[in-house]
Amino acid sequence: MYNVGQAGLTFWAPNINIFRDPRWGRGQETPGEDPLLTSDFAVAFVRGFQGENESHDTMDKSQRSGARRELKMEGVNSLQTEPSRLMLSACCKHFTAYDLDSWQGYARYTFNAVVSEQDLKDTFQPPFQRCVQDGHASCMMCSYNQLNGVPVCANYDLLTQMTRNDWGLEGYITSDCDAVAIISEDQHYATCAEDAVTDVLKAGMDINCGTYLLQNTMSAIKQGKLHESVIDQALFNLFSIRMRLGLFDGDPKQQEYGHLGPDHVCTNEHWQLALEGSRQGIVLLKNIGNTLPLLKNKISSIAVIGPNANATEEMLGDYIGIPCNPVTPFLALQNYIGNISFSKGCENVACSSNSKFSEAVDIAAKADAVVIVVGLDLTQEREDHDRVNLTLPGQQQRLVSEVAVASKGPVVLVLMCGGPVDVSFAKDDPRISSILWVGYPGEAGGQALAEILFGDYNPGGRLPMTWYPQEFINVPMTDMNMRPNSSTGYPGRTYRFYTGETVFKFGEGLSYSNYSYKFVSKDGHIILPFSSPSYREWASDYIDIDDIPCESFKFTTKLTVQNHGSMDGSHVVLLFSRYGGNFRGATHKQLIDFKRVHTVAGKATDVSFLVNPCKHFGTAMEDGRRVLAIGNHELMVGETRLSVSLKTNFLIRL
Repeated sequence: MYNVGQAGLTFWAPNINIFRDPRWGRGQETPGEDPLLTSDFAVAFVRGFQGENESHDTMDKSQRSGARRELKMEGVNSLQTEPSRLMLSACCKHFTAYDLDSWQGYARYTFNAVVSEQDLKDTFQPPFQRCVQDGHASCMMCSYNQLNGVPVCANYDLLTQMTRNDWGLEGYITSDCDAVAIISEDQHYATCAEDAVTDVLKAGMDINCGTYLLQNTMSAIKQGKLHESVIDQALFNLFSIRMRLGLFDGDPKQQEYGHLGPDHVCTNEHWQLALEGSRQGIVLLKNIGNTLPLLKNKISSIAVIGPNANATEEMLGDYIGIPCNPVTPFLALQNYIGNISFSKGCENVACSSNSKFSEAVDIAAKADAVVIVVGLDLTQEREDHDRVNLTLPGQQQRLVSEVAVASKGPVVLVLMCGGPVDVSFAKDDPRISSILWVGYPGEAGGQALAEILFGDYNPGGRLPMTWYPQEFINVPMTDMNMRPNSSTGYPGRTYRFYTGETVFKFGEGLSYSNYSYKFVSKDGHIILPFSSPSYREWASDYIDIDDIPCESFKFTTKLTVQNHGSMDGSHVVLLFSRYGGNFRGATHKQLIDFKRVHTVAGKATDVSFLVNPCKHFGTAMEDGRRVLAIGNHELMVGETRLSVSLKTNFLIRL
C-alpha cells in the first residue's frame, strides 16, 4: 500500500477489451463479450477505484471537482481548472481492438487488426468511450497492435482526436510495456528509434511502459524531429494526475486517506464482500430433476474430485493480489459433510496421465454424491498464451466420464476456468446431473460454491459470453469481423451476430426458483418528427441519430418478475432489444440494460427500465454512422416481448 511504501497510486486496470474470441488467453480479465455490459463494468470500476462519489452522476463536467486549483501553462493545451481529486488513478486498457496474444504464428506485438468502421463504432469503442465520458478515467493505455495498418500508440486520430478532443479525456495516455520499441524494431512502421518516439508523442501518447522514451527522446529533439513543446504537453498531462492524487501535498498520512494501512486489508468486511461477489458470479448451467441443492439429510458422504478441487492459486486467475484467506471447494465442503473423500484424479490441469483415475473412480463409487472440479488454469490461458482448443485439457473429459459411470448418486460437474469450454459431452450425459461454471472465483470461491451446492444460496449468475463448440477453432482468430458472411461461411462472433451452434448461450443461467415475466407497459409506437435537407433516398428505412432530438423520446418500461419457487432469490433481469425487420448489419438482439433484483418465494417483484430509442434501438452503418431503423422493434426479457413501433412524420425537402 502507498501509505506504507508498498505500492503507488496509479494502477493500469481495468481490461475492457471485448471477449471476441473464446480462445483469447486474457478473456478471463474482461467482463465478457457484450459492449453494454463491458461499458457498465468500466464505469463502475473506474468510479469506485478513483473514489468518485455518486453525487457526480447529476453534475455536469464543469461541476466535477472538490477544491479546484488553477492549472495553466503557457503554450500548452491545459485545463482551466483541475478536475476532481483522485483516491487512485485507474487506466482503461487496451485501446483498441486488442484481443489476440499468440495464435498460430500471430503475435500481439505485430498483429494488424483490420476492423471496419461499423464494428469499431458498435463493438470495440463503446467501452472506452464510456470509460472516459461516464467513468471519468484518468488514464488510457494504447495497445501493441496496429489498427488498419497504423500502430495504435502512433495513431493521432485515436489518441488525440477521439480520446481527448471528442471524448474529453482528462488524464494521461500510456503505452503498453515496450509498445513504442516494437513500432520500429518489430512492426517496422518507423524507420528508427527517434521516428518511433516522435510518432507516438505527436500522436498524443504521454509516457511509455519501459525505457524507450528515456533512451531516445533527447536524440529525437536534437535531430529536430521533435519539439520540446510536445514534451511539455506530455508532462502537463502526467503531472496533472500526480497533483490530483495529492502527491505534492505533503505527508500522505496527513491526507484524506492517510489513515488506511495493512490492517484495513484482511478484514471480515472485505472477505464477506469477496464471498458475495463469488456467490453472484457462479452460474448454474444444468440441473436435471432439481438435483441441486443437495439435501443434508439425504447425503451422508461426498467425494470431491478433480485437479481444481483443492487448488488455491488456480481459483484466483490472472493478475492477482495475495489472498487473505483462500478457501477451496474441498475445504469448504468439509463444513457441510463429515464423511468426505478427495482425489485429484489428474496430477494437474494438463491431465496428461490417468494414473490417479482408479483412485477417483473408487471414492466416487462409494459416495452418496460426487463433485468434480475441473477446467483450466494459467498454463492453459493467460497473457501471451491463447488456447488452440475449446475442450477440456488432456484426459479431463475421460476422468469426468469414468467417474460419472462409477457413481451411484448425483454427479455435479464444476468448471473452474476463465474462458468457455466445450462440455457438450457432459451437457448431454444424463449421469451428470448438474453443471456449474464458477470462473476463477477468488479466495472465497470454495465457500460460495459449497453454499450453492447445499442450498444456502440460490444461484442467479448469468454467462457473460457465448460458449462455442470445438468446431469454432476452425474460424481464424485473426478475422476481426463481428458480423457473419454467408458467402464465405464465416459465422460471425458473439451472441449479437453469431449464426452457428452453441454449447451455452450468452446470458444463460438457471436458479433453484422458476421465474416468469410480464410487461406492465403496453405495446406502443413512437412518432419521430424529422426534417432534414439531406433526407432523400433512405427516407423509408432509417434516420441518422444525429438528426433526432433523442432526449425527447426516452420512456420507462415496467415489468413484473414472478418467483414461482420455494426459495428467495437474487435474480438478474436481462433486457434486450431486437429489430423486427431486415436491416443490413443489425444485431440478432442486443443487451440494453440489466438489473439484479431480490425476489421473494411465491411473490412478484416490479422492475423498471429507462429506454432511450436512439441508444438502445440504434445500429451502426458500414461507414460508422449511428442510425435508427424505422419500423417494429421489440423489448425482450426471456421469452416475453413488448412491441415498440417507430414511425415518422417526415418533411422532405428536395
